[in-house]
This record gives sequence, C-alpha cells and structure tokens, in this order.
Amino acid sequence: IRTLQIMAMVHVVTTHVAEIRWTTGSSMLPTLAASGDQVLHVRWPLYNFTQRIKRTNTYGLELGDLVVATSPMNPSKTVCKRVVGLPGDTILVDPRKDAPSITVPRGHVFLCGDNLNNSTDSRHYGPVPIGLIRGKVVARV
Repeated sequence: IRTLQIMAMVHVVTTHVAEIRWTTGSSMLPTLAASGDQVLHVRWPLYNFTQRIKRTNTYGLELGDLVVATSPMNPSKTVCKRVVGLPGDTILVDPRKDAPSITVPRGHVFLCGDNLNNSTDSRHYGPVPIGLIRGKVVARV
C-alpha cells in the first residue's frame, strides 16, 4: 500500500504541480544543452494562479521567461522556448529580410529559441496561444 501511495503522490505532483524534463535539440543553445540537461517546470495552471495572487501581469509571464509548451506544429511533442513577445507587443520577425512585423494578439505569446539559426519557433508558426503553455521553467537540475 505504501508503494501505491507514493506512486499516487508522484502522479499528482507531475500532473498538477511540477515536472522535470530532459532537453533535446539545439534550439536553446547555449542556455540549455542539446541533450542531457534537465529542467524543472512549474505546471502552468499552478504558476498562473500564484502570479494572479501576486497581481503580476495578466498571464504571469515576463519577457525572457523560459516556458515549456505543446508544439503548435505537432501536439504530441513539447518545446522549450523563451518568451520574446507578450500580448500587444510588436515583433519584427526577421530584421534581415523585408518581413512584416507582427503584433502579438491577446491570449498569445511569441516564443523563440536562443539559437535563432537552428530553432523552429514563433517566427515559423506564429504567436502561440496561452493554452498551449504547459509550464514555466524555474530551474536547471
């Protein structure tokens, strides 16, 4: 019975509170290794609730935060990216090209990898709905 209690507690914590995930891919170099780093992320509903209590911005996110999100291109995968645009921000997608700027709509964020030359992110799939954010990275473990 003790083992069952521990398994239930681990399930509740990883489903509703926090989760440790391994990094894969080079989109967050040099901040995170292409493989082998582990990050702890606080689940979005809990983090969002605590930020609302503190009366921070509407979604509890700030520019520069690292988040884990469901991939807009493949819902069976998750991505770890940096928040570079909040609702209402205007983003110049690629200053080297004659690309138009994008205003991040309400209920969305603009996410980019730190390794811009090797990252599929909001520059490719556009602003990400807040509902796809799974959690905020709070530590590398």
